[in-house]
Amino acid sequence: MQYHDTEWGVQLHDDRKLFEFLVLEGFQAGLSWFTVLRKRENFREAFDDFNPETVCHYGKRDVARLMRNTGIIRNRSKILASIQNASAFLNIRDEFGSFDIYIWQFVGGRQKVNSWRRPADLPSSTEESKRMSHDLTESGFHYVGPTICYAHMQATGMVNDHLLSCFRHGECL
Repeated sequence: MQYHDTEWGVQLHDDRKLFEFLVLEGFQAGLSWFTVLRKRENFREAFDDFNPETVCHYGKRDVARLMRNTGIIRNRSKILASIQNASAFLNIRDEFGSFDIYIWQFVGGRQKVNSWRRPADLPSSTEESKRMSHDLTESGFHYVGPTICYAHMQATGMVNDHLLSCFRHGECL
């Protein structure tokens, strides 16, 4: 509830935080977001505060260290994907000047505001998230399917998916 009331849907333009959310969304695949949130501080510590310049240099010892860390989700393929994603993230940042500029292009550089009335109205993916997924995959990212990309868009405020009846809908504009 605190996450919903303070973070979810707030427009985010900080590259390091965007990387953090992308990594966490990848770890969430197949699990509940609540599971990831409970372990978020452990993830921050384990992944050097999601510094992509550091994470991209992780080697076998770091993977072994992460696999022993009971405070995070210990999935080898997701850990390896996070390391690869750090390198891909840096490549995009170098090409576009910032990851923020790159990622927000999928919504035309501004928040897309939806007008959902019921939770059942919310989609699990959109054409924008499918394009984002395709482009990220082409750029070398892993664990970035259309559903993960849409969850990332929601979490980082690229789309405002708070229900019209939710007090956060207007606050997150």
